[in-house]
Amino acid sequence: MSSSFPARTTLPEIELGSTLQPKFGPDGLIPCIAQDVHTGQVLMFAFMNAESLAHTLKTKKATYWSRSRNKLWCKGEESGNVQWVKELHTDCDQDVLLIKVEQTGAANASCHNGYKSCFYRKLEDLDGTDFKLAFTSEPLFDPAKVYKKK
Repeated sequence: MSSSFPARTTLPEIELGSTLQPKFGPDGLIPCIAQDVHTGQVLMFAFMNAESLAHTLKTKKATYWSRSRNKLWCKGEESGNVQWVKELHTDCDQDVLLIKVEQTGAANASCHNGYKSCFYRKLEDLDGTDFKLAFTSEPLFDPAKVYKKK
């Protein structure tokens, strides 16, 4: 599978043109935010490299680069909770991707900890004196059962 994307050209073409020219970092990665296409809820953040982005575009299944495992990671390959890509957006200088996905699977969850979204906690007090996190949702599945962890 080809994972080559158009070479980056001029700033006006990158920022205002109609050609996808993703800017991968020195590590070969580009940040990617996954958002529920129906609700707008941010589901997760991960990285893609050129190969995972090309695979995502070919299969329409969100595929990321796992930095911890140092390999491609097709979302849902273990859990069955697949992200079907419905839209792909890039920011103004094309160094961040936003994919709008339809999350499917038995638990309909995106987080490896069992939650719908990886963003399941929020800072209770924004004044910076108390760093207590509050849970904003309940888990949808037991990761120990899904991932067969001990």
